[in-house]
Amino acid sequence: MPRPLSRQAGITLLELLVVLVILAVIAGFAARPLLNVLGGAKSDAAAIKLEGLIEVLDLYRLEVGHYPSEQDGLEALFERPAGAEVWNGPYVRKREQLLDPWNRLYLYRYPGDNGDFDLYSLGADGIEGGDDEDADVTSW
Repeated sequence: MPRPLSRQAGITLLELLVVLVILAVIAGFAARPLLNVLGGAKSDAAAIKLEGLIEVLDLYRLEVGHYPSEQDGLEALFERPAGAEVWNGPYVRKREQLLDPWNRLYLYRYPGDNGDFDLYSLGADGIEGGDDEDADVTSW
């Protein structure tokens, strides 16, 4: 003789929905710090990449005799600029190395306001100033 099904045999749809709501709330609280960490990681990567470009610019100056003009910009690290007789480049393997983590060219000013040259990224928002991942990353 078959057993009668009990009302306690499974999970109701309401119980399942309550569990899903609880998991969504927990995920919401956990996601906010995770997004802050990821944003900070891009800023850290921008600073590390910027330091590498500073070294490349110094090498360019040692070989060519001066930093690239503002008109030639960072492109002079990848392609021989007009009038550069002593150029042993390319000084970067790919043009993408001249981009910050937000896929924008690092900004370059020569002569610089804060040193021989200014090299910087405007952060995630692309606007001067800002906080956290929107903060500028600079060579000075």
